[in-house]
Amino acid sequence: MRLRPEDMRNSIPGQGGERFHIGLLRGELQVELYVPQNEDLQQPHSRDECYVVIRGSGRFQMGEETVPFEAGDFLFVPAGMEHRFLDFGSSLETWVIFYGPEGGEQLA
Repeated sequence: MRLRPEDMRNSIPGQGGERFHIGLLRGELQVELYVPQNEDLQQPHSRDECYVVIRGSGRFQMGEETVPFEAGDFLFVPAGMEHRFLDFGSSLETWVIFYGPEGGEQLA
């Protein structure tokens, strides 16, 4: 399967105003395109999550830490952690990858 942002972008916003589009659901893997506008209103998620930034730049808050981000960056957020994109304007576009069990991977 091939997922292309330009093919998925036309489905955003969704019927309920969602700023993401799910491109793949397979077992414990879910891949979305996320295109927030000016503000990121996310709440913590119940599964581990990765972002691969396609375009845009700004800051990313995860828990108590805030880091800069730009196109090409990979960001990881464990299940349950507060996180959000900041200072990105209307240019942010990112892949979102949810995987693993509810509650996140448990490290040994």
